Amino acid sequence: MKSVSIKDIASQVGVSTTTVSFVLNGKAKEKRISEDLKNEILRIADKLHYRPNQVARGLRTGQTHTLGLIIEDISNPFFGNLAKVVEEEADKHGYSVMFCSTENNENRASGLLTILKHRQMDGFIITPTPGMEEDIQRLGEENRAVVLIDRYFPGLDTTYVTVDNYKGALEATNYLLGKGYKHIGLVTTDSEQVQMQNRYKGYADALEAKGLEVREENILRLTFEMGHDESVSRISGYISSVKPEAIFFTTNYLGVFGLEGIRTCGLSLPADLGMVCFDDHDLFRLGRPGVSVVAQPIEAIARQAVILLLDQLKNKGVDMEQVKLMLEPSLIKRDT
Repeated sequence: MKSVSIKDIASQVGVSTTTVSFVLNGKAKEKRISEDLKNEILRIADKLHYRPNQVARGLRTGQTHTLGLIIEDISNPFFGNLAKVVEEEADKHGYSVMFCSTENNENRASGLLTILKHRQMDGFIITPTPGMEEDIQRLGEENRAVVLIDRYFPGLDTTYVTVDNYKGALEATNYLLGKGYKHIGLVTTDSEQVQMQNRYKGYADALEAKGLEVREENILRLTFEMGHDESVSRISGYISSVKPEAIFFTTNYLGVFGLEGIRTCGLSLPADLGMVCFDDHDLFRLGRPGVSVVAQPIEAIARQAVILLLDQLKNKGVDMEQVKLMLEPSLIKRDT
């Protein structure tokens, strides 16, 4: 089906394409176009189901009112909810959002960023993958608006919104210690990124503060690419061999795999094993027993990211200070 153009609207109304363009771009009053004519043009545009070509508009005006959101995994409830709130907040300010998942793959992330740049995004909200430092730095050099979320690169001076991962992990481990557990294991990813390293440090510092040794054999590191079955198998094998009294899982998807691994071992929570997970999940909230978690303020992260990005767009060309925003996580105590 052929898309409707400004020329089609102009033909039906009997005016020039320039007049139609002025009306559709909100310049009717500025160009002294009568209210009756403006309303007729808008009526015909609606009748013909006209949709503007954002790329073409961007080439003309330098703005498409579209934001690019690059996240790690849209299927993960944390990132899915984050994307939803970003979309809602952007819509309040007249922006649409185009989002995509990197699957934590550097090449995929760079390719997606290139595509979004070619589609004339006004700005970018990005959960960066390892190795994206040059891509992020280049965005800054190109004077593009960009905000990082969930994680950042310590060596780059960029605006970001994250949570205090160290504090969240410290509180989670102290919570388990307070319940009398001493042999506390850690199931985490093999990522060297700052958010995961801070979660590890919070765990380690909590143990050391109690005079407990941080032993590598008590730590299981899984790769992001590892599939469901292998992850569950590795976790159940770890539980059987290490025999921890409690486990701190550093991400919600690892925590979900952990529930399966615990069941595979024939153990139950909290009778046989204590558990806390960083990031909430419906299974942790609705399941029985409920799993204690470190919850991130998803709505605040998303809204602040949009606000900071729009502030950059509003002040484009102005030398602005990069904002480093670290929000507080909260420990939600449930049955485990």
